[in-house]
Amino acid sequence: MVRNFLKYVEITTKITSVFAYLNTMLFILYQRQPVNIKLMVIFFIAMFLFDLTTTAINNYIDSKDYPEMLPIPRKRAFAAIIIMLSVSTLLGLYLAYNTGIVVLLLGAFCFLLGIFYTFGPIPISRIPLGEVISGIAYGMFIPFLMLYINNPTYYLDLNLSWETISLQIHVMPFITFFLFSLVTTFTTANIMLANNTCDIEKDTAVGRLTLAYYIGRKWAVRLYALLYYGTYASVALMVICGFLKPVALIYFLSLPLVIKNIHEFRNAQIKEKTFITSIKNFLIINISYAISILAATII
Repeated sequence: MVRNFLKYVEITTKITSVFAYLNTMLFILYQRQPVNIKLMVIFFIAMFLFDLTTTAINNYIDSKDYPEMLPIPRKRAFAAIIIMLSVSTLLGLYLAYNTGIVVLLLGAFCFLLGIFYTFGPIPISRIPLGEVISGIAYGMFIPFLMLYINNPTYYLDLNLSWETISLQIHVMPFITFFLFSLVTTFTTANIMLANNTCDIEKDTAVGRLTLAYYIGRKWAVRLYALLYYGTYASVALMVICGFLKPVALIYFLSLPLVIKNIHEFRNAQIKEKTFITSIKNFLIINISYAISILAATII
């Protein structure tokens, strides 16, 4: 039963949220910013549970077209969704209560994205926005929420009243955050892009018209490569701008392995054989990124 549940929530794909969390924690330590350990533990649990929930909803809905995707009985599958969603929602509300309106609004938006990714009259997964939404949700929303919870006034000031709404964004911290977040954003988006590229024909047959369908295999493969190279450009820019110390350039040692996987996927887009290259590159790049930030922190 446990094995089937883990298959249902696709536990192996949770590397996206885990690495988003891990690399952001390392970056917070590198910047010598304060860390609220209690809230970070709660955030991790809420984030992980909601990540499981979105996958469960996705598989529950898609099982109507692909029955083999549901390894547990439908009633139990639905009950698991309700339980995980309820707990993650309560934890999210607790975080918002302790941190303010920004976390409440952004957290609520993330919840809506996760739920309507597969659910609703026009699910996000069935339009050419899936890669963008998943990349931003994991690569930008998770890091920003963590950074804001630990040091809210460093990034922005939001004041709400019945008369006025005042928002001040601190430009340089935001630019630093944006460049930092691109690695996880691009590598997460590429997992979905690789999956959709392999499944173009299968998805089209059930009316799932993804980005890969609209731009075609040739350009999907080119975009796949471009996003990986973009992660190296972002790290280089962080070093040039002084946001990371030069030792972080050891990140580039991972490039030959990433290029090898890019070539493998370019040669054939087969789910059972080459989709794994997106997982391999995600791990190679994000582990290298974590090592680079840690090295910069130590030095």
